[in-house]
Amino acid sequence: MFTHRLVFPASVLRGRGAIKHLGAMCGRLGQRALLVGGERGIASVEEQVAEQLDQQMVSYLGHDMLTGQCCEEEIKRLADRLKLQGVEVVVATGGGRALDTAKAAGVLCNIPVVTLPSVAGTCSAVTPLAFRYHSNGQFRDMYPLAYGPAAVVIDADLLATSPLHWLSAGLGDTLAKWYEYRAISDLGQLTGLSGVARTNSELCFTLIKHYAADACEAVRKGQANLALEQVLDAIFLYAGLTSIMSNGAHTGAAHALYDGFTACEKTRHIAHGLLVGFGNLCLLALENRSDEELLVALELARASAIPVHLNEISPDLSDADLSLIIDQSLRAPDMANMPTEITHRQMREAIARVQTLSLVKT
Repeated sequence: MFTHRLVFPASVLRGRGAIKHLGAMCGRLGQRALLVGGERGIASVEEQVAEQLDQQMVSYLGHDMLTGQCCEEEIKRLADRLKLQGVEVVVATGGGRALDTAKAAGVLCNIPVVTLPSVAGTCSAVTPLAFRYHSNGQFRDMYPLAYGPAAVVIDADLLATSPLHWLSAGLGDTLAKWYEYRAISDLGQLTGLSGVARTNSELCFTLIKHYAADACEAVRKGQANLALEQVLDAIFLYAGLTSIMSNGAHTGAAHALYDGFTACEKTRHIAHGLLVGFGNLCLLALENRSDEELLVALELARASAIPVHLNEISPDLSDADLSLIIDQSLRAPDMANMPTEITHRQMREAIARVQTLSLVKT
């Protein structure tokens, strides 16, 4: 009998000012803490992290600035530093690649990791997964970890001050939970965990549909509101639970197209969720959904500041670039989850249809 292994974060703190509980959380896990993340992430939280650790008499060992890629080399480099410095608890901040690098290194060293996302770009903060890349930024695989974060701290006040495109990335990635799970799941077989995962994914869609525009406005103003909190719950909690309960097997053509984008030098630097968000629209076209439904999805994407045309992703993509992206997407493991085989022509036509409809004034 197949055993489905569920790995949840040990503790989740969410809401405005949640960072004020970080020190107490770390103090229960270890007495020597290292802050890990990207340059912007570290700059946005280091003062508060150091203050929180000091209040709990936890030794702050400084920070380790990551290169920006969650690749095997960077994971090993960080793991070596954790061992060398005798780190007992890792505070990981930044976006998905930084958090995934820290989680993977923590598992290698058997050191607890507390995730403190400084951007809401993915559900990485709560999942026992690492999206690994090659050192050049091209997608490699989705790597399951033995355990998830020891604690997750989701502070709406902190996340309200991040650049808007990161929230938009989170919205795009979270919308994919619904669009993709709906496309690949068998409605007649939604029992147990698969049914719960699908319900969670639909809740993600509903919250974004109602609150995305106001949440984006909160980030533009740099001040948290109820809408932002609702959207953050969708991005981190409900989307994260969908990933956990499906063991990562909830992706389809939208993520496959993202994989393809990472094969192209002109697009691989674009945030994961922005590319997935565009991929969502192409997925709907691949499913032959009506123009009316696609126009509604385009309107939601615009309200979420998600790109709806290739020119918004990269204005100088050549036909050869697009062929490379499509060919790579068709080879991606995510594409194999689709209920029918997708051809190069179908994907190209889907992209063209989305772009044509994106120019329609509603």
